[in-house]
Amino acid sequence: MKVLILSDTHGYNDTMYEVIDREAHFDMLIHCGDLEGAYDELRTKVNCTLHVVAGNNDYDPDMDRVRVFDIGKYKAVLTHGHRYRLYSDLSPLFYLAVENHADFVFFGHTHVPMIKEEGPVTLINPGSLTYPRQHGRKPSYIVGTIEDGSDPVFEVRYL
Repeated sequence: MKVLILSDTHGYNDTMYEVIDREAHFDMLIHCGDLEGAYDELRTKVNCTLHVVAGNNDYDPDMDRVRVFDIGKYKAVLTHGHRYRLYSDLSPLFYLAVENHADFVFFGHTHVPMIKEEGPVTLINPGSLTYPRQHGRKPSYIVGTIEDGSDPVFEVRYL
């Protein structure tokens, strides 16, 4: 299973669709929030399982703030992250995973890509396609591969 993970596109849909076209033929798309009004359009543009949460710049009351779902034999929690004081401490995300018996936590908000294992939990942030904040400031996203009989693999990719 190929999983495309995006975040913090902030209404710049052309860049988001460029990545979607580049990584075509994925089974699941995860967006960690701050779509800024592009949710309905995104649903019509992709033909796969779609998981999206609201970020601090998303005001659609129908969007989830936290979402729990399965990826193959794994369980995931998806949140934007702005309610968890992420700049000083990632432990609230770890506890969110433990509360939900999750293997992965997908989050955004910091605009910095990260894949970090915390014991049995992997914290995954794809960074931002529009306002990257990491050293070098390259727009980023993550592609995951989850296959039966193999450990999941997640890779940060840059535009």
